[in-house]
Amino acid sequence: MIIAQLTDIHIGFEPEARPEELNRQRFRATLDRLLKQPNTPDMLICSGDITDRGDAESFARTAELLADLPFPVHMMMGNHDSREELLAAFPDTLTEDGFVHSAVEQDGLLVVQLDTVEPGRHGGAFCAARRDWLRATLEAHRATPTVIFMHHPPVVSGIDWMDPRADEPWILNLAAALEGMEQVQAIHCGHLHRQIVTDFRGIPLSVTPSIAPLVSMDLRAISADKPDSRPLITSEPPRYALHHWDGTRLVSHYETVSDWEVIAFYGPHLQPMIREMEREKREG
Repeated sequence: MIIAQLTDIHIGFEPEARPEELNRQRFRATLDRLLKQPNTPDMLICSGDITDRGDAESFARTAELLADLPFPVHMMMGNHDSREELLAAFPDTLTEDGFVHSAVEQDGLLVVQLDTVEPGRHGGAFCAARRDWLRATLEAHRATPTVIFMHHPPVVSGIDWMDPRADEPWILNLAAALEGMEQVQAIHCGHLHRQIVTDFRGIPLSVTPSIAPLVSMDLRAISADKPDSRPLITSEPPRYALHHWDGTRLVSHYETVSDWEVIAFYGPHLQPMIREMEREKREG
């Protein structure tokens, strides 16, 4: 099974753009690449900040672009989104107790999507109700390998202006829900607009880069009182992830959406190399 993950699309950042805003162009290019690349996804997860302002028009534009995809699409909340408008545009989205969260088992893998949004708050949120829901869900599936998707990374990345404190209550709630849940193979997030690889309470954690322009790679401390003219946002190409589940292990691949040339095709001239590599695998 292949799970495609797109995140931080931010449709509507330029609501008056003509003929078409940059983020929508980047989104179109990413969807085009996703459909043309050779690894057909079994599902697509859009892990939050689908829109920039949470407005109905931006959600409608996004739904229009996703309508004809030949695989299921699952929408998640980001801090720029509105639950009401997301559900209006994507009425099949699973919810429970007022939160856009769900757990679906497919091909022996439990795919959990969390809602980490509190309206009016830029950073993450994970209240006691969500903690208890996640804990109960994982308790009921202790024997099932599990992957968790969430918008906000519950870690300090080093990108100072985007990071939470490590001891924020929502992060402690998440840690409590995950304690002892050894079936959780990975956590995949968005929000940071850069690729990050780390762990959370011993669970591998990755951040998928954004469709919208990326955050600058700058690990220096930042001051809210002293603007220093540092770059914050860059025009680096959009990126997305393909998470491959083979029945026993989850492996994540990341691709940059840009133009490039193929410099080697698999023809007879490369067949000896492939044969030798296959022989090594057989013989150990």
